[in-house]
Amino acid sequence: MKKTTHYWIRKSHRYLGLFTGIQFLMWTIGGLYFSWTNLDDIHGDQFHKEHEMHHTIPSHLLANIKDSTLQIESIRLRFIDHQPHFWINDEQLIEAKTGETRGEITKEEALGIAQMHLVDDLKVKKIERIDTTGKHHEYRERPLPAWVISYEGSDKLKAYVSAKDGGFQRVRHQSWRNFDFLWMMHTMDYEGRDNFNNWLLRIFSVVGLVTILLGFALFFYSSNTIRKWRKRK
Repeated sequence: MKKTTHYWIRKSHRYLGLFTGIQFLMWTIGGLYFSWTNLDDIHGDQFHKEHEMHHTIPSHLLANIKDSTLQIESIRLRFIDHQPHFWINDEQLIEAKTGETRGEITKEEALGIAQMHLVDDLKVKKIERIDTTGKHHEYRERPLPAWVISYEGSDKLKAYVSAKDGGFQRVRHQSWRNFDFLWMMHTMDYEGRDNFNNWLLRIFSVVGLVTILLGFALFFYSSNTIRKWRKRK
């Protein structure tokens, strides 16, 4: 029996729909989640203290390193154990009051830094050091090594503090992890998350467009009203 145009459109639409359906479902679920969540909450702002510290560098502290042999290109102020330190050229940590170079921060100092930034009612579960992260780690592409302070509670909150410079880096919690997973499925960039020009996304977008157009064509060919109109013509 000769296959009709209607038959081929229906077949193509069915199998393309099956092929793209799971991804379409993830796009829809992701879109719903993104539109119903507060981005500030995803970033973890609810765990930060409202008076998070922003300091300028006092001139009398700069005098301790003015006469040094360092070629200073960048300098940041850090407070470690409530004492000022300079993070210079993204490679050297110096005590601001003495001008002496110091090594990596300790576990106790990392906890103190986290406590300066986060609300007071959090209970520490454990503290550990990480030296490497994978492409899918929630602390990917951030300074290493780092101290990870894990807190009790259903949010599974974790704070990350750089071991080299004492900088408070990030907080991660369950809602952020949900967002990260759905964002990965949304962009189809399974490594960096933010590459909207990857070929997988392009291919699925084109296939999705073809599937939708086939759906319109299927409606056109299967509609009784249109079929009757075509017969009259």
